[in-house]
Amino acid sequence: MPNLKDLKTRINSVTSTRKITQAMQMVAAAKLRRAEEAAEMARPYAERFNAVMAGLASSVGEDGPKLLTGTGSDQNHLLVVMTSERGLCGGFNSNIVKLAKSHASRLLKDGKTVKILTVGKKGREQIRREYEDNMVGHVDLTEVKRVGYVNAQDIASDILSRFDAGEFDVATLFYSEFESVISQKPTALQIIPAVVPEDAGDTTVFDYEPDESAILAELLPRGVATQVFTALLENGASEQGARMSAMDNATRNAGDMIERLTIEFNRTRQAVITNELIEIISGAEAL
Repeated sequence: MPNLKDLKTRINSVTSTRKITQAMQMVAAAKLRRAEEAAEMARPYAERFNAVMAGLASSVGEDGPKLLTGTGSDQNHLLVVMTSERGLCGGFNSNIVKLAKSHASRLLKDGKTVKILTVGKKGREQIRREYEDNMVGHVDLTEVKRVGYVNAQDIASDILSRFDAGEFDVATLFYSEFESVISQKPTALQIIPAVVPEDAGDTTVFDYEPDESAILAELLPRGVATQVFTALLENGASEQGARMSAMDNATRNAGDMIERLTIEFNRTRQAVITNELIEIISGAEAL
């Protein structure tokens, strides 16, 4: 039979945990509102920016900048894996890492060279267990209270400098696209060389001054920074949505556990009282 003191201690412990998860859920809900708004506001700009670049790229063809046409090889790959700095957000980080690991495994099986740049502590911790030898860098955003475009520029500058140095041929970004509080979609997006959809871009014919190649040479690096910034915002909203959902589930589970423990406590206490009464009655009869 469980000890009453132990049951009472467990009930108090789970009750304290429920208070913490409720507080974290409320904080995540407040942060989610701002993060979701930021992600939604960035999408139209990113879409229009990509449409403009697509129109320019369709005009230059194979004579465009290297960021558009590539190096002519796909042997060396850089995987930029973006996760959160903190945990307690369900499968948010694990799902992104799982997609990145699957991509890396497939490339290595095909004889490609894989290099991994991580953004976020939680992704780094998981990836280094299997791919520590493939990791070439890490971006720490622990001290960043609110992600801004300047953070995306720093990450993009690192990626572009590695590309200019010939460290890789193809760069792919891994992050989570925010769909709803209960749905975040792990996404892989190739950012170098830039992928131009066949049906993208405005069909209107323009005369450019300077020419399209010169404009693309300026826009493409900004395009990389824009894609990184969009991914950071999507990740931010997805993280808070996942945390809010995880903490809600944790709060519900804690409530169920408290209810079960309380029932067990009451039954145990009743059994103790019954045994004491039996002992008293037996002693009285013996007298």
